[in-house]
Amino acid sequence: MHSVHQNKVHPDTVAAETHGMGELTELVRGHDAPFLEGLLPLVRTRSLTLDLSRVERIDAAGIAALISLYCAASHAGHLFKVAHAAPRVEEILCLVGLERILSGRDAGEDIYPCPCPDPSLELTAA
Repeated sequence: MHSVHQNKVHPDTVAAETHGMGELTELVRGHDAPFLEGLLPLVRTRSLTLDLSRVERIDAAGIAALISLYCAASHAGHLFKVAHAAPRVEEILCLVGLERILSGRDAGEDIYPCPCPDPSLELTAA
């Protein structure tokens, strides 16, 4: 897999929160839009590590939101990672093949190519 090397920037770490709704414990349909609204501007301006320690549940909408954040950061030349995922969330990320890409454990500071070629095609959960 082709990877793009970035300068080794230490990303800021933020807790998973939804814009105006406080701390997030479920990254599921209905929580994804405010979550993206709060974090998309951040990943477009700096590298970011998302602390998922309090997120106990994730569904397809949550996975799509993480992919959107990863793509937006990648297209802006920044890193996006997740950290401290609960065992069930980490299991789901592994099942869909995102744990290795989003954790940063596999390739240090490498960024994997974004699956969406154009930032205007951001994946958002409907």
